[in-house]
Amino acid sequence: MILLKNSVEIEYIRKSNQIIASIFRMLHPYIRPGVKTKEIDEIIEDAILSRGARPSFKGYTPGGGFRPYPAASCISVNEVVIHGIPGEYTLRDGDIVSIDIGTDFHGYYGDASYTYLVGNVSEKNRTLVEDTRKALDLAIEVCREGVYLNEIGRVISSYLLPRGYGILRDYCGHGVGKALHEDPPVLNYYDPKRKGPKLKKGMVIAIEPMVTLGTHEVTVLKDGWTVVTKDGSWAAHWEHSVAITDGEPIVLSAWE
Repeated sequence: MILLKNSVEIEYIRKSNQIIASIFRMLHPYIRPGVKTKEIDEIIEDAILSRGARPSFKGYTPGGGFRPYPAASCISVNEVVIHGIPGEYTLRDGDIVSIDIGTDFHGYYGDASYTYLVGNVSEKNRTLVEDTRKALDLAIEVCREGVYLNEIGRVISSYLLPRGYGILRDYCGHGVGKALHEDPPVLNYYDPKRKGPKLKKGMVIAIEPMVTLGTHEVTVLKDGWTVVTKDGSWAAHWEHSVAITDGEPIVLSAWE
């Protein structure tokens, strides 16, 4: 069931997402060679708590035998696409790092992801990151009341596939706001048979293209969470939480 939110609820969801946005801005000096991903996660958790929110990823489980997620953020480096568990990995010059953060602010949820460049990143990997963000921006532009949901996947695919990228099919965006994950699923690829519902005022969706330099195929590591490319190619991941209105969409997690 898709939950429509009123203006008061959307404002609380915006506040939850703006906590994430403020952390993304704060993190830039820490994303450098020599820093361990667990140290970044500790900074993120402290920042969430100090802003009066709860890290909604920590302890989260979708059921079905999943272990509770052990950290405040997902930190995914290079061939890790999503759900990377922070730990002993030390950032190196040339890495690309996707940081995904979820917050619970008075029962309203935020969800966004930012991909950082560490030091001297190759032109190929830098372009991957830039193109993935561009695909997210293009997807947000079509988020208008009355537009079918699969238009998001069409726009993302139309931009990325001609450039030779792989777009994950096993994972997708989602509704967000009163829970971390809500209906509807938001595909990043185009499926003409899955038009989905029409977007309506009051819907809040998390759009999150997950893009690789190789194929769309991925596998999950033994920890039950970390998703990596099967071919070892590097990946980027950007995400915004977006509110549908009767006019322009509102990017609730805007960091600029």
